[in-house]
Amino acid sequence: MNEESASKPVPLIPGLRRQYHFRPGPAGLQAWDVHRLIRLAQEHALPVHDVPLAQIRELDEPYWFEHEDAPPTPRAIVEHLKLMDSCDLKWPIVLSSDGRLMDGMHRVAQALREGRTHIPAVRFSTDPAPDYIGVSPEDLPY
Repeated sequence: MNEESASKPVPLIPGLRRQYHFRPGPAGLQAWDVHRLIRLAQEHALPVHDVPLAQIRELDEPYWFEHEDAPPTPRAIVEHLKLMDSCDLKWPIVLSSDGRLMDGMHRVAQALREGRTHIPAVRFSTDPAPDYIGVSPEDLPY
């Protein structure tokens, strides 16, 4: 989809806030609806594997504040800590075909914070198409 023909938001999964996975692309910022990623992983019965946290590259990269205009203030960091504290580590994170994180950074960060070495994960063998291309994060439906 592009900004002229953006898709309709995927129905929410109860208890999960609307969120997106972002990745730069040749035609602009690509965005995947996390609810759709989770549903696709379930529909395709992707197997769950324990993945070493050391393999999650995003732990050592800018992640939460990369696409925001504001710097990571203490208030914003505390909001992320609250999300980490409320996450359930039994739900697998979602990885792209190249092993990049598509959903679950709060769970990954919480697992690291708790001293765990592995986290349950599912991985796409072929990445689903993005839901939006060239749409600014603040223009997406939340």
